[in-house]
Amino acid sequence: MSIDWAALGSVFGVSLVVTVALVGLFTLGIVGLSRQEQAAARGGSATLAVTGAYACFAACTAAVAYGIYLIVA
Repeated sequence: MSIDWAALGSVFGVSLVVTVALVGLFTLGIVGLSRQEQAAARGGSATLAVTGAYACFAACTAAVAYGIYLIVA
């Protein structure tokens, strides 16, 4: 039995990058929602922050759905 170390390293690298990107997107979504709460406490509106937060959450959902599609197909 032989291990293809280059392929294993490639899978590890891609998995690491995608994981960090998804966590970053989710974090940006949470930050956007917290900006909305801060603006509401001050009596303002943070429409752009909320829209960006929902876009980040949608991108996370799309990435997870695509990953499930790759596994199932």
